[in-house]
Amino acid sequence: MHIAVLGLGEAGSHFANGLALLGAKVTGWDPAPNRALAKGVIMAKSNAAAAQGADIILSVNLSSASEGIATEVQPVLTPAQIYVEMNTSSPQQKNRVYNILRPSGVQFVDLAIMAPVPPKGIHTPFLASGPGAFLLQQNFLQLGIAVQVLGEAVGDASMRKLLRSIVYKGVAAVICEALEAGRAFGLESYIRDQISSVVGGNDSLIDRFEQGSHEHAARRIHEMEAVVHMLKEKGIEPLMAAAAKDNLAKIQQNNEKTILQ
Repeated sequence: MHIAVLGLGEAGSHFANGLALLGAKVTGWDPAPNRALAKGVIMAKSNAAAAQGADIILSVNLSSASEGIATEVQPVLTPAQIYVEMNTSSPQQKNRVYNILRPSGVQFVDLAIMAPVPPKGIHTPFLASGPGAFLLQQNFLQLGIAVQVLGEAVGDASMRKLLRSIVYKGVAAVICEALEAGRAFGLESYIRDQISSVVGGNDSLIDRFEQGSHEHAARRIHEMEAVVHMLKEKGIEPLMAAAAKDNLAKIQQNNEKTILQ
């Protein structure tokens, strides 16, 4: 099975390496690769070159790049291929990408990554929708990769991921701000007890929420931007989602200041 991975950042490199280890032929492209890649991953000269002739194309980039990449690869795609849009973006944007690719006849999949990619890599839980979702599920099953399929409507998978993000990133934002305040007032132990009473006494969960927000702030900002866009399109004022996004932006700024120091 020949699989192309467009975007070899944290998630894309994990997927490419995992697929190579499972025996797939993997071609990849990234304009600025800086991650270690398995020997079986073949670097192409462009997104289009990586995608041409592949059975499955995984687009794993920032949502801001997804439409441009779709426009770039569309001329080389065929109805025999599966194009998997994995970027975290709104259902509306997933449909725009689908419409760019539709003239090629490619089998389109809206695939949502439903958990942090490390440590499970290509075995991270996936939620799929779109015309090619069931075909992707069948192909991935041959490699031992599980994909949960919702149906053939583009946007259903991304919508559920973003609705979930309102909860998880919102809770993380409250925890991060509460811990920051507790430390500032010399009452971290007290505030941890208050948080613990809400999350079932799981202190390690508190640490995971905080650490995850700091480690993945840059990516999660884009995720929450997609949430805000989705809610506005539905006529909902995204007060909590916007606040969670702003909190992640603050964390990212603090991370950058720490690096400069």
